[in-house]
Amino acid sequence: MLMINGLACLLIITSLCVIMVQTVKKAALFYSLQSLVLVLLFVYLAHEMQAHELYMWSIGAFITKVILVPTILVYAMKKVNENQTPVGINVAWLIPITAVIVSLCYFVVIPIDLPLVAHLKPALSVSLSHFLLGLVCIVSQRNIVKQVFGYCLMENGSHLTLALLANKAPELVEIGIATDAIFAVIIMVVLVNKIYRTFHSLDAKQLMSLKG
Repeated sequence: MLMINGLACLLIITSLCVIMVQTVKKAALFYSLQSLVLVLLFVYLAHEMQAHELYMWSIGAFITKVILVPTILVYAMKKVNENQTPVGINVAWLIPITAVIVSLCYFVVIPIDLPLVAHLKPALSVSLSHFLLGLVCIVSQRNIVKQVFGYCLMENGSHLTLALLANKAPELVEIGIATDAIFAVIIMVVLVNKIYRTFHSLDAKQLMSLKG
């Protein structure tokens, strides 16, 4: 259980790295690393909870999150110049914001009385925090590609929550989640490229006004 909670905390660190780094390539690298940690979490959860379905979840997550999604994002951004895109919120604010989010989520999780997660409340609080950190990434970043990563972080957080609370769910659930994530990222990447061709910028502030 200590290893599971430790790996869950590592997800928070990699989330901060995804938000803080400036380029898509670096963000994709940290997202891939984070997804690898998520895969390891699925493996440990499968062993601890005797939930053999999570072994299949880990395989699906490795293929889609560790390999496919980062590759799609990096490949799609090859012809995009992101050097002139302003950064979002000052990174110095991210650490206290993260600390507040994690603390609040932990206090929310404490009253939950479920035997299934009695010893995994830190991991459950991290999964909820992870979802909120993805939302912070979407709101705080001016680079619209980084906002796509915010969606990916939210999806990882919800994926871990599902693994903790519904680890006996059939493999079909994992296939549905993986398919949803890939197609959502592809659609968003297509939109990002179209926006870049129109405005020659990845700055979200360029999209504040609609033109009829």
